Formats: sequence, C-alpha cells, structure tokens
Amino acid sequence: MIWHLILGGVAGFLAGKVMRGDGYGIIVDILLGLAGGWLGGWIAGLLHIPTFGYFITAFLGALLLVWIIRLIKGNSPTT
Repeated sequence: MIWHLILGGVAGFLAGKVMRGDGYGIIVDILLGLAGGWLGGWIAGLLHIPTFGYFITAFLGALLLVWIIRLIKGNSPTT
C-alpha cells in the first residue's frame, strides 16, 4: 500500500510537470497518480493491452486525468 502511494505520488507529480504547470499540490498529485493507475489499468484491460507496470500505467493515466481536469477548469493543458 505504501509503495502504491509513493509510485502514485511520483507519477502524479511528473504528470503535472509534463503537462506544463505547477500541478495541484502533493495530495491531489498523489490522488491523480493513484486514480491514474486505476484508470490506465482499466483502459488497458478494455483494449486488451497488457499493462506496462504500475508506474507507467499510473503516469499515463494521471496524464489523461490532468488533461481532462484542465479542460474542465478552462486551463490550457499546454501553457
């Protein structure tokens, strides 16, 4: 459980940085990383794609979540 929090936090933090911005704070970054791991695994399962490992799946899922959240909030994901 601790390992998932650490990997999820790092994945969420990196996703916030890759999407060019300050992120949403460490707690939200951790939650985005954890939710991103779940979302990435779910999408990979639907597409019958084997997961690449928790960290990569969490990172890709967190990128997707950050992009969606910024679209909803009206912040440009590339600025």
